[in-house]
Amino acid sequence: MSADEKAVIRYIADAGQSKFTVQAFASGLLSGFGHNPNIAIRDFTGEAQCVPGSLTNASVRFAINAESLAVIDDVKEKDRKEIENMMHDTVLETSRYPEISFQSTNITVTRIVVGRYKARIIGELTMHGVTRGNLWIQAQVKIEGERLRATGDFSLKQTDYNIKLVSVAGGALKLKDELKFTFDIAAHQEQV
Repeated sequence: MSADEKAVIRYIADAGQSKFTVQAFASGLLSGFGHNPNIAIRDFTGEAQCVPGSLTNASVRFAINAESLAVIDDVKEKDRKEIENMMHDTVLETSRYPEISFQSTNITVTRIVVGRYKARIIGELTMHGVTRGNLWIQAQVKIEGERLRATGDFSLKQTDYNIKLVSVAGGALKLKDELKFTFDIAAHQEQV
């Protein structure tokens, strides 16, 4: 084992202390009456590895339980159930594709001040049975002692993952192709 490998520290994501959401956007003739659903990703695992102080040799991976996605908007319970059923059964087909995963392939880090960094993370996302590379994520990373916090966002197109765009009322109300993901991930240093 090289000196670099020994110096790498692993941080484990804490889903209970994190916030990870997806926003979809309505379009079509009736979009003014529809809403832009906000969906929480409630169950995920993840880890980040890096050499402390420089964040060299950094890597990130995470796995999301697709069944855990839940509408967090203030809507009627009947509407919430309908949206969630459509999301799980028709859109994501979670019984066939239960996991969404990401693995970094390249991370570029710029130090802002001691313990704070700006990161550009490029990697492969697997969703709905399709793996696509070159997904770019912009993040701010803060490290204090044994804790790491990463905040940021990224967007993707559903059709890139062979996901059918949702349409109701004969197409008068539908969701746009783009989804926006926002995250505030808390992680702690793995104890060895």
